[in-house]
Amino acid sequence: MYTFDSRVRYSETDENGTLSIDGIINYMQDCTNFESEDLGAGDKFLKEKQIMWVLNSWQIVIRKYPYMGEHIKIGTQAYGFEKMFGYRNFLITDSEDNTIAIANSIWVLMDLKKNKPMIVPDEIGNIYGNYSPLEMDYAPRKIKLPSDGTSKEPITVREYHLDTNHHVNNGQYVKMAMSCLGADSKVSELRVEYKKQALLGDIITPVIYEDNNNRFVALNDEAGKPYAIVQFIY
Repeated sequence: MYTFDSRVRYSETDENGTLSIDGIINYMQDCTNFESEDLGAGDKFLKEKQIMWVLNSWQIVIRKYPYMGEHIKIGTQAYGFEKMFGYRNFLITDSEDNTIAIANSIWVLMDLKKNKPMIVPDEIGNIYGNYSPLEMDYAPRKIKLPSDGTSKEPITVREYHLDTNHHVNNGQYVKMAMSCLGADSKVSELRVEYKKQALLGDIITPVIYEDNNNRFVALNDEAGKPYAIVQFIY
């Protein structure tokens, strides 16, 4: 497993002084980017090949929220490639190797010249290796919404929502969803299904759904079709 060490910064904490959910997501995204850069398969490599990894889904189980100043270790490993999909685990632990968060993610390799998914070639898969998946209860890739949602105020995509691929960053969808729910108890599990990319100037309408201890936010386009669906489990 590829790992790097860090310490929870004040700028990464929420109002409770603990690492925020988007802070957890950012650490995981940084980890896979660091690994790609160190393996020679980072941003420059992808641009030369005219390919791009696009996140299809997250499942993040959060066992505890570390406080500001705590030392943590972030790790990631690929555990398989199938057709256009890449499968990847993440693990965040504390200084005593206790699990803070464990995650599963599914990625799609895009051919930017043809603007469509492509089969993952062996030369790409072999860069990352193929490890045994971590032990966790794996949820389905797709999220099924309950009926009867409540629409919230639309959000216009701004420059600060975008990443280097010029579409809304994966973590920004989660921040949008959380902003619609307001203050709440700590989330024990987060799932996200990404449907399509939102670009600068797009209008996103959040729709909130509830089902027992689950709250869902569909981030929809102007036709009512989701860019992303976010599920919070409490």
